Amino acid sequence: MVSPTSSNTSSTTAPAWRGVEATRAGASAAGGALAAVPTKVEIKGLNFFYGAKQALKNIQLAIPEKSVTALIGPSGCGKTTLLRCLNRMHDLYPGNRYEGEILLQPGGLNIISGAVDPMEMRLRVGMVFQKPNPFPKSIFENVAFGLRLKGVSAPSELSERVEHALRSAALWEEVKDRLRDTAYALSGGQQQRLCIARALAPEPELMLFDEPTSALDPASTARIEDLVYELRERVSIVIVTHNMQQAARVSDQTVFFYQGEVIEANPTSTMFEHPREELTRRYLTGQFG
Repeated sequence: MVSPTSSNTSSTTAPAWRGVEATRAGASAAGGALAAVPTKVEIKGLNFFYGAKQALKNIQLAIPEKSVTALIGPSGCGKTTLLRCLNRMHDLYPGNRYEGEILLQPGGLNIISGAVDPMEMRLRVGMVFQKPNPFPKSIFENVAFGLRLKGVSAPSELSERVEHALRSAALWEEVKDRLRDTAYALSGGQQQRLCIARALAPEPELMLFDEPTSALDPASTARIEDLVYELRERVSIVIVTHNMQQAARVSDQTVFFYQGEVIEANPTSTMFEHPREELTRRYLTGQFG
């Protein structure tokens, strides 16, 4: 593994997380506490290739059930690549190739098996992107999209489940009287919550967030973070973030990536207070990134 050059490995640079308010109760359990949490996704020997270029190298990782796992690391280190493996987004582009296993529990279904329908996985594993990407449809039809793909067609059931998803995304009270309006009429923060509602509507087992607040103002960011924290009570979550304070606030487990490899995975409090690897410590203290 190639480490970034540093002229002063004993730098006194303040850790990126220092000064953050205490994480919410229970969000970052003491070291080892996550061992008792059932595993939702087990990744075994995962390699991923964009054509001839290898982007992920022998990833071994457990994602706990009904918890928030934050993926951190420099740009281009493999975080988003892993996220897109988890719901088969890479299948949309020719030449991409997986090796290894990603087992969805319970049941041990290998997500990346050729026998598994990618569309089925995208309904079971929802994803919210860096920038809001509502469809050019009404607010109602954005949320109903995945439900229709699952075969839900009865108007009463559609209405009930759309409302439930919008409530789950903390958006219902703001849009309940304008469901037939275009989604583009919403603010950026509202659009992102609409995308969360759209992903939640088919009742996924796993939710993926790829830097979901990087394009939002502080108030909208706080609402999304609160929502992520609340959703962990009902669904397993993986979030990619470059914001160390955000990782500390919302996650139970943090995973540090570098050059396509997992360098360290630990309960969040352990990762930030007592990182096991020197490379992790140097990244957290801002010596590279």
